[in-house]
Amino acid sequence: MQLPELGERICILGPSNSGKSTLADAIARKRGLPAIHLDQLHHLPHTDWQPRPADEFVALHDQAIAAERWVMDGNYTRCMPQRLRRATGLILLDIPMPLSLLRYARRTLSGGRRVGAIEGGPQRITWDMLHHIALVTPRNRKRYLAVYRELDLPKLHFASAHAIEACYRQWGLER
Repeated sequence: MQLPELGERICILGPSNSGKSTLADAIARKRGLPAIHLDQLHHLPHTDWQPRPADEFVALHDQAIAAERWVMDGNYTRCMPQRLRRATGLILLDIPMPLSLLRYARRTLSGGRRVGAIEGGPQRITWDMLHHIALVTPRNRKRYLAVYRELDLPKLHFASAHAIEACYRQWGLER
């Protein structure tokens, strides 16, 4: 499938540290679409990843999906139904949990600013995030795959880091 076939409103789902934000940014640059990182809408800037009040997050989310063009990364299942109704295409990144853990450690220990991070939020390894990746993510992967299978819109499923890399090459995307 060619990138334009996914349309003007692309959702990227997948486990934590699978590369959703990086891919969204690359697609946004290539297609001239605004990149919307749901972590930035969900968390308050300049905090230790403190969530916004739920109604405030939902309002920001719904305002973002009302736009005519976007590529949006993140899961946040409470808002997924309305997001997927607006979407014209879906990409599911479905990398194994051990790779998510490795990517988490590598990105936090590198000290660099990651794509999609909240403004002023610390980048460090936490037990909460390790727990989330190791224990919550495997259940979520099954849920996201079920959502993927049910949707009737242009979609792509990348089940490995190699498949994601092939996508970058095929579409001429740059990190």
